Amino acid sequence: MQDYRNLKVWEKAHRLVLDVYAATGGFPKNEQYGITSQLRRAIVSISANIVEGCGRKTKPDFARFLTIAVASANESEYLLLLARDLSYLTDQQFTSLTARLIEVRKMMLGLINTLNPKGDA
Repeated sequence: MQDYRNLKVWEKAHRLVLDVYAATGGFPKNEQYGITSQLRRAIVSISANIVEGCGRKTKPDFARFLTIAVASANESEYLLLLARDLSYLTDQQFTSLTARLIEVRKMMLGLINTLNPKGDA
C-alpha cells in the first residue's frame, strides 16, 4: 500500500521503541522475562503493526492493523505505569514516555479515521 518509512506516526513510534529499550535496560535482572520483556514486546508491536498494515492492499486492512497497534499502545501505557509504580522508571521517564505514547496513539486514531471515515475499523 505505502512505504511505512514515509509515515510520521511510524517514525515517532520507532523512536519511542528505542527510548523504551534504553529505559528498560536498567530494570532489575529478575524482570528480564517479566515486565521488561512484556513492555518491549508491546511497544515494538505498535511499530510492527504499522509496518505490516502498510504492506496490505486495502485501506480497511491497513486500518485493522492500526487498530491492533492502538491496543498495543494501551497495553504499553499500563506497563509504563506499572514500571513507575514499581520504581523501575522515574516520574520524569514515565511522564515523557507516556506523553509520547499518547501522541502516537492519537496519530494512529486519526489515521484510522481517515482510512475508515464511517468508523468501520
